[in-house]
Amino acid sequence: MLRSLQTLQNYTLGASDGDIGRVSDLYFDDKAWVVRYLVVQTGTWLSDRKVLISPFSVGVPDSAHQRLPVRISREQVKNSPDIDTEQPVSRQHETQYSDYYGYPYYWGGDGMWGDGLYYPSMVVPRLAGSARAQALEAEVAAVYAKADAKRKEEADPHLRSTEAVVGYHIQASDGDLGHVQGMLVDEETWAIRYLVVDTSNWWVGHQVLIAPPWITAINWSESKVHVNLTQQAIKDSPRFEASEELNRKHEADLYRYYDRPTYWEREHNRMLIDA
Repeated sequence: MLRSLQTLQNYTLGASDGDIGRVSDLYFDDKAWVVRYLVVQTGTWLSDRKVLISPFSVGVPDSAHQRLPVRISREQVKNSPDIDTEQPVSRQHETQYSDYYGYPYYWGGDGMWGDGLYYPSMVVPRLAGSARAQALEAEVAAVYAKADAKRKEEADPHLRSTEAVVGYHIQASDGDLGHVQGMLVDEETWAIRYLVVDTSNWWVGHQVLIAPPWITAINWSESKVHVNLTQQAIKDSPRFEASEELNRKHEADLYRYYDRPTYWEREHNRMLIDA
């Protein structure tokens, strides 16, 4: 299921022993286009400290009550590495964080969460001791080894604020188009599947979707997202209605319109190669 990242802001995170705080932002990896951390304002119980919560900790969102259950305790959060969320998060900080919670390093391979064929939704306590858990542990061990080597090669984790990117201008191959209105994330993998683009900058506007693979460059200093699509092609693309459910048929129609491979086809093919 796809969910608007903007709707997750201000959701309350509920731990096993009480509430942690509210989501104030989300950090995503601008290379893999995956949400790596939720930035959570803890409130008075932790002196208003902002903490990072990994999707590995997060359960299924409760939209009716605007809550996100997490599989960690307030005590764990209290004693977690104190990372300054107002400064760039370094790979060293991420390593300390992952080691503290016992999570695999996502930078251990070419997959969106490393080389292992697992997602945050698969890391659940009830698997402990099962054959599947043992298989996952073996994959995680291999990822740790590769990640440690890669950490020494690449110090920049490429983390960006989703809140900061909202409002960025979209630059088509033949001119200005509109601006980023929001993002849609996959609840299972936490991959950002689409930018929601408001086209009102150029013509009587409506919303359309742009997939990250169609982005050719992002100019962070000028707040511009460049795509290899023309204004007319985007104008004539299937409209996105935020009030309607975006199902797989609608997604397939969008990819068919642009004659591009779907993300589920690409990921299925990658799994076959890695198997």
